[in-house]
Amino acid sequence: MKDKILTHIDDPVSLEKLYRSNKSLFKESFSEISTQLQAKPVAEFWNARFSYESSSISWGEKNELFYVAIGCFIAGMIAKLPAIFSISEDFFFPRNIGFIVFPVLIAYFAWKNKLSKQAVGIFAGIISICIIYINVLPNNLESDTLTLACIHLPLLLWVVLGVSFAGKEFKKINPRLDFLRFNGEAAVMCAVIGIAGALLTAISFGLFELIGIDMEPIFENYIIVFGLPSVPILAAFLTQTNPQLVNKVTPIIAKLFSPAVLVMLTVYLSAIFYTGKDPYNDREFLLIFNLLLIGVMALIFFSIAEHSAKAKISLDIWVLMLLSLVTIIVNGIALSAILFRISEWGITPNRMAVLGSNILMLIHLLIITFKIFKTIKGKTKDLEVGKSIASFIPIYAIWAAFVVFIFPLLFNFQ
Repeated sequence: MKDKILTHIDDPVSLEKLYRSNKSLFKESFSEISTQLQAKPVAEFWNARFSYESSSISWGEKNELFYVAIGCFIAGMIAKLPAIFSISEDFFFPRNIGFIVFPVLIAYFAWKNKLSKQAVGIFAGIISICIIYINVLPNNLESDTLTLACIHLPLLLWVVLGVSFAGKEFKKINPRLDFLRFNGEAAVMCAVIGIAGALLTAISFGLFELIGIDMEPIFENYIIVFGLPSVPILAAFLTQTNPQLVNKVTPIIAKLFSPAVLVMLTVYLSAIFYTGKDPYNDREFLLIFNLLLIGVMALIFFSIAEHSAKAKISLDIWVLMLLSLVTIIVNGIALSAILFRISEWGITPNRMAVLGSNILMLIHLLIITFKIFKTIKGKTKDLEVGKSIASFIPIYAIWAAFVVFIFPLLFNFQ
């Protein structure tokens, strides 16, 4: 992006096209080369444009809001398929919950980034293969490999969404970091929309109850079915068209929660030894332990994605360093626990999936911690930490694909 900006620095039309193709990447790249452009009036213009924040809400480009409305309707109709065709909800939703929202978002970003028909065809092909595959797996509710495939498939679709979001520059690191930042901002927007929707629902229930109308059937059959899938779609749309709505909130959340989670983890590890609880013999405790690990890893990823946009080392990077070290300890305990369970009771699909995930996360955490340490020592740029996050995403995608497509065959659909 920096080379393109410098090449077209005297061409306002080309600069505007570059800006609209990827606003966050353009802004970051322009700030990095601003020292080279101090003598040019165009630098002052763009800096003023970046610092200006409109108080009005943007509804995107022409027909964009219409596309989002159609996308929300399609997502709702997909969620309504069990009722329309008398399909068992126990069969449909575990297998297809990822296909309610992800294809709509993938298509939205492919359309926004003006991707080629070939790229759209590849996305459609991947989604179609996944839909057919997951729905032809044997309908055995006690099958661990089916459960694992249903859990990992949304992760695979999330990676496809990331490629669609990054567009033609999906191989580069910065668009991947933008995607991680987008996930955090969209999550905040989902929470805001969800709270507003819950308040509206509560008020509506109360008002209609006063006049003797029961809203529960309508709520269950239509409002939930069409409303819930619409939340992430609307959140993605508003985040993209109005970045000023949440781009000040997410860094604050990352700054507040990182030290809070660090203290909580430290106290939690101490409490484990005090209470005598351990993940070695308690399966449910090990499950919760791993869910905690995944949540902390997600916080680290998001915090580093936010911090990578900064140019100086601050207290935040020290907090992330300590949080990464504590998380490595948590990961080590979880990894030793699953190895103990495998040595005692043998290999199962669940244990193999947890083992593989823990090994990947441990390797990734060690790389991240090493990069943070080098950043603190001044031996590398802060951006290198973000790159260590973004460059590992394809590895997680490969593992997710392995669990989805190979595990059922490897363990004979058990």
